[in-house]
Formats: sequence, structure tokens, C-alpha cells
Amino acid sequence: MTDTAEISLSPSAAARVAAIAARQNKPAILRLSVEGGGCAGFQYRFGLADEAEAEDVSVDRDGVTLVVDPVSLDLVRGAVVDFVESLGGAAFQVTNPNAASGCGCGTSFSI
Repeated sequence: MTDTAEISLSPSAAARVAAIAARQNKPAILRLSVEGGGCAGFQYRFGLADEAEAEDVSVDRDGVTLVVDPVSLDLVRGAVVDFVESLGGAAFQVTNPNAASGCGCGTSFSI
């Protein structure tokens, strides 16, 4: 299932996923999942996937696919996955309208 209104991938995130996937000789598929834990209750997990699962929501941008499982999607619906480089380092970042608060690490949030 594909629905671009559910979640989106920024051009910089798509470019970074494409570069990582090419270096690792894997498909350009980024999986975003949400797990319990982290300093604020939930944490984001990113990883390259070999393929999308049948129940995943997927979004394509610039030849890269972002996939999210239905359970995680409930927590990140409407979010934007970006790749940000700063003096502090470079990382994937989720701008999540559902998060009531986050924490300093940038990978943990609460609802």
C-alpha cells in the first residue's frame, strides 16, 4: 500500500539512503520502525530492508523507498524523515507531529 499523505521522505534523506545502499550493494529501501524504550518512551529505528512486506506502507522518492509497518505508522503518521548534517554530526531525523515531547538524543519521543 502506498499513500504519500501517511509519511514522507525528504530529498536529502533519499540521497543518503541511496548512497548507503549503493555502498552496501543493497536495495534502496529504508525501514522506519518504532519500538518501546529510549529516554522518552518510544524510539525510532532505521535500517536497510531487502524488500517491503505486504502490509507495509511505502513511499517512493528519487528511486528510494521508505517502508513503515502498520503498528509503527500509527505513531508516525504525517511525519517527515529527513537527513540532517550539522557540527554535532549527521543523522536521520523524524519530524513527527504526533510526538508530545522528545529528548536531547533526537531518537526518542513520547505521545
